[in-house]
Amino acid sequence: MELRQLQYVLQIAIEKNFSRAAEKLHIAQPSLSQQLSKLEQELGVLLFRRTTNSVELTQAGQVFVDKSQTILDAIEQLKQEMDDMAQMRRGRLVVGTLPITGSHILPLVLPVFGAQYPQIEVVLVEDTSAKLEQLTASGGTDLSLLSLPLADTTLAWEPLMEEEICLAIPPQHPLAESTEPVPISILRNEPFIGLKKGQGFRQITVELCQASGFTPQIVFESSNIETVQSLVAGGMGIAFVPKMLTRQRGSEFAPIYLPLSPKASRTLVIASRKGRYLSKATEAFIRTMNKTIVHYK
Repeated sequence: MELRQLQYVLQIAIEKNFSRAAEKLHIAQPSLSQQLSKLEQELGVLLFRRTTNSVELTQAGQVFVDKSQTILDAIEQLKQEMDDMAQMRRGRLVVGTLPITGSHILPLVLPVFGAQYPQIEVVLVEDTSAKLEQLTASGGTDLSLLSLPLADTTLAWEPLMEEEICLAIPPQHPLAESTEPVPISILRNEPFIGLKKGQGFRQITVELCQASGFTPQIVFESSNIETVQSLVAGGMGIAFVPKMLTRQRGSEFAPIYLPLSPKASRTLVIASRKGRYLSKATEAFIRTMNKTIVHYK
């Protein structure tokens, strides 16, 4: 069994198609099929069920993929550790981030990090909270910028910052002239606009309402908090919005923002897999993040 064969199986499992997997691996499809057949003969089990339309993992194949991912990730960590011990001046760092939150924080962090560590290549992966947790747990990212709570118990995290959560309402809403914090409990009959399931802030919205004795009536969903705010400004409902993402008053499609009672906040964290070796580049990036977002704290 060779390491490249593990990589081949993982790519086929991801693509569920021999042609696409061969293209991603930069090898000919017949060679890929040949290597898989050779591996299956050596193991004495079928790893994939092949039909004219699909390629699916067998039970043995799923076990093989899970173990292979662990092995390849351990090898990558070993390489990183040896590079650090040899004081290598080049490196690569994969950072997972929530798209909108990252667009506010990373422009502060990346220029500073790039100036201090120009030899480190930073690769950004933007996705939903659920997908980023999965990638971080499997070693697909070195670290990820997420918000609590985290569903995956295999992740370790350290707090980055605490951020206030505001109530966003249409300009014509009866509460628009309020000067006092709005009790969450009086919002039980309001139509809410929320992020789609799988995004961390969707869960925060639900939990804030449930803590005040009701489940929010979500009438519209979006994968983008900017769309959520535009729909609120257009009079379609209300929403909870992290303070750093609020729009300036007077700008186009700007809701009215009010404080909540009890005061609500979310915790942004830097997450990585428990027990994962953190490279020097990863540690340097975490230090840079903590130093450069002081004005948000």
